[in-house]
Amino acid sequence: MINYIWLNGEQAQQQLDALSRVLTACVAGGASVGFTDATDSMTIRRFWQSASMAVAQGEKALAVARQNGEIVATLMVVLAMPVNGRHRAEICKLLVHPDARRQGIARALMVMAESYARKAGRTLLVLDTRSDDFAQALYLSLGWQVAGQIPGYACSTQGVLEATTVMYKRLDKA
Repeated sequence: MINYIWLNGEQAQQQLDALSRVLTACVAGGASVGFTDATDSMTIRRFWQSASMAVAQGEKALAVARQNGEIVATLMVVLAMPVNGRHRAEICKLLVHPDARRQGIARALMVMAESYARKAGRTLLVLDTRSDDFAQALYLSLGWQVAGQIPGYACSTQGVLEATTVMYKRLDKA
C-alpha cells in the first residue's frame, strides 16, 4: 500500500536520510534533477536541509509517498514567488525511487500538487523537465502544455549538455 502525505518542516528535517536516499538513487539512475554526482552525499543532504527550512517557512510544500513505511517518492511545490507572480507556483523534485516506479506514484503526487496549489490560490503551475524524458509524457497526459525548449540547459550525470522543456498548466480557482 502506498500512502501520500505532506510533510511539515520538522517532519522533513527528521526524514533527511530517507529523502537523501531517494534523490541519490534517482541521480545514480541518470535523473536530471539538479545534481550530477550521486556519491556527493553532503551536497544532497544539504539540499534537503535547505528544503526542509523552506517548508518550515512556508516557501515550499513537500509531499512524499511511502511504501511499506519507507519514503519512495517526493515532490515539491515552490510557493515563494515575486510579488507579480503570487498567482503561480513551480513544481520541482518529482522523484520516484527506481524500485518504486511504474505504480502511478508520480501521477498521484502531481494530482496532489495541483490540488494543493489550487487551495493555495495559485492559478498557474510551471515546471521544467529534460526534453524527451519519460516525465514529459506524464506531464502531457495530465494536461500540461509545452511553453518551449532550451537547448544545452543542464549538464547530465554523464557530462553532456541536454535540453530542457518548460511546461505550464493553468488551474481553475478552488
